[in-house]
Amino acid sequence: MAKLKRIIAHWAVTKYKCDSVSRQHYHYIYEGDGKEVVGFLRPEANESITDGVYAKHTRGTNEGSIGVSCAAMFGAVSVDKPGPYPIKLVQFEAMCRGMARLCKKYGIPVTPKTILSHAEVEATLGIKQLGKWDISVLPFAKLKGAKACGDFMRQRVAAHLAALK
Repeated sequence: MAKLKRIIAHWAVTKYKCDSVSRQHYHYIYEGDGKEVVGFLRPEANESITDGVYAKHTRGTNEGSIGVSCAAMFGAVSVDKPGPYPIKLVQFEAMCRGMARLCKKYGIPVTPKTILSHAEVEATLGIKQLGKWDISVLPFAKLKGAKACGDFMRQRVAAHLAALK
């Protein structure tokens, strides 16, 4: 059984409220006001995927991975057209605080291979992701690109983790 070794961040392609599809695929979802919604399955369900009961959030990378998501990005077309529901600062920070708590609980270090966005999985872990681009734009921070957004996310998670110690 693989232990939980990484956290992968997503956007749910919803308006700013969590829906039941998001709760099936992610362990924690952060709404537009920063409220944390717990998914239907606990992170431990992804320690092993052999029983078929786990949160399916990242192609070929679910085993050992916790999935978190911002309820946002409905109507997004590209990094230059993020639509009417871009990720908000309040929900991003709530997600990063939640990720920090998970890092502490499960002993997950903050590195590019252990704390990453879905958009970074293919380049960082070498696992094909069929064009997934979440999270590669953060309009509130004026950031575009998977690495820039991922580096910013890791910086925020590390800061929140330091505050927990």
